[in-house]
Amino acid sequence: MKYIVSAKTKGCLFCGKAAERPGVTNLVLLTTPLSLVMLNAFPYNCGHLMVAPRRHVSSFTGLTGEESLELVGLVALCERLLKRVYRAEGLNVGVNLGKCAGAGVLGHLHVHMVPRWAGDTNFMSTLSSTKVLPESLTDSYRRLKAGLHAVAPAAGRRKTGKRRMPRGS
Repeated sequence: MKYIVSAKTKGCLFCGKAAERPGVTNLVLLTTPLSLVMLNAFPYNCGHLMVAPRRHVSSFTGLTGEESLELVGLVALCERLLKRVYRAEGLNVGVNLGKCAGAGVLGHLHVHMVPRWAGDTNFMSTLSSTKVLPESLTDSYRRLKAGLHAVAPAAGRRKTGKRRMPRGS
């Protein structure tokens, strides 16, 4: 309900977040040269993350090869993170391209990553039902930030073999 009645921000949510430093107040967990990871402010489950390119692009076809690789690499990193921190038994990973597909942020590609557990509920009822979350966004952020340090060293290797650590990790 908070989302429905809240004033929508002007401009693009992800472009605005990409220009900010990661932190609990803006829910940005990490940024890399080409992408960002943030918590969804109106999550379907605890730990609901969104991965997006920093550049304003509306679909996968608009990504460069390097952006595609980094985006998929961050999705894999977030998979490890959510399994480690939340002991997720599964994940819903989804993209809504266009208004008729249910995109809440039009024009900026982003991947939703929702942790799941046996018996929690099915994905469709997650989208249409009100849920009570057992954890605040601040607590989720802190748990994920701490877990990130354990899984991030394997992320972002350059061809030279040097590690490229995301900002905020």
